Amino acid sequence: MEGLTVLIVGSGGREHALSIGLEKSHSVESIHAAPGNAGTAMIGTNHPIEASDIEGLVNLAREISADLVVIGPEGPLVGGISDRLREMSIPCFGPHSEGAMLEGSKTHAKRLMKKLHIPTGDMARLDANSDVVGFLEQNPPPWVVKRDVLAAGKGVVVTSEMAEAERFIEDSIEKDGFVIVEEFLEGEEASLLVIMDESGYVCLPPSQDHKRAWNGDKGPNTGGMGAYAPAPLVTPSVHSRVLEEIVEPMHHYLRNQSQPYRGVLYVGLMVDSDGSPSVVEFNVRFGDPETQVTIPLIESDLGELLLAAAEGNLSSLDPVFSGLSSATVVLASEGYPVSSNAGREIFGSDVIIDEGLSRGYVNFAGARIQDGVLISSGGRVLAATGIAPELAQAVDVAYQIIESISLEGSHFRTDIGHRALPHKD
Repeated sequence: MEGLTVLIVGSGGREHALSIGLEKSHSVESIHAAPGNAGTAMIGTNHPIEASDIEGLVNLAREISADLVVIGPEGPLVGGISDRLREMSIPCFGPHSEGAMLEGSKTHAKRLMKKLHIPTGDMARLDANSDVVGFLEQNPPPWVVKRDVLAAGKGVVVTSEMAEAERFIEDSIEKDGFVIVEEFLEGEEASLLVIMDESGYVCLPPSQDHKRAWNGDKGPNTGGMGAYAPAPLVTPSVHSRVLEEIVEPMHHYLRNQSQPYRGVLYVGLMVDSDGSPSVVEFNVRFGDPETQVTIPLIESDLGELLLAAAEGNLSSLDPVFSGLSSATVVLASEGYPVSSNAGREIFGSDVIIDEGLSRGYVNFAGARIQDGVLISSGGRVLAATGIAPELAQAVDVAYQIIESISLEGSHFRTDIGHRALPHKD
């Protein structure tokens, strides 16, 4: 298998990370991205088609004779882009619209988990007829409140402040007609990305994201301020339980649907003090920034791996992983996550570290090239990724790079990996 033309849909750091992985694949000849960003432009060809323009993307895939389309964000998956591509016999890495409802509807996902006896928290649904204050008074904090819509990872509030919970619940009901309140799960979070099709599944190294904006996991939720892999929280014992209690029953269910699931299932985990895992959420695409730390640990040909899943032949492969560790640190624009200041020039992002088994580079996200100048264009502008034999080394490499970059008003967390490296400030 050689000479693949691959189209990547999306514009974030995840899509640049996928581009880097595919560029190293012997099976891949050309890479296209729509709409892409500064990073994907450095590797392949960007096309000015938004991820929400399903017909435009389908037409582009046909025009460039794409052998594989890899969908980054969840929106086009829920919108049915995989269904449309498969109707045209174009292999697509990403589930069909029905499978994508695992992320598109939290209610659907919870009901399925209960049906399959997958460990997860309880859920209540509140609407305009609900006694919101009475509900909050009867259920002790902290409250986990979620909009049951696609909200780019930001439709969630976790709070012990009744006024904040009440305000978010009422605002969400006004916008959507109802809102979900989930049981708060005690423990520590981790993520497991599972590539699957009807023939089998492959688990990527477990990772841990840092959702809060500030050090010490303080401040507002974000799309993710950094990550590392593999996460030592997911011990062999925990991993075994995750497979037995979560991944296996989900795979058995999804493979037996009229249209089998082909893509990645993101399993958001909560692991309690006894090592018992529960599902916080399912996503139907690669996480961001988890992709930046898991894809570099795959030694096998990424193009072959994604194509095999897209065609239902995943069990024919036996992927190899490097055994190294990786870490990524996100550089965010001034004001993020409340707002972002775009259009500012980025300096020093061309640094690369390559010292034996240790290497590091920049993953671009909210950045574009304008008149030959690299400028910011979003909230999470870029991330510095380090790969090394040990996690502490990978973290050090990432910070060497991030500290060499200059962007007016930008900020980043200085404690990425602190749960695995408690000596870190």
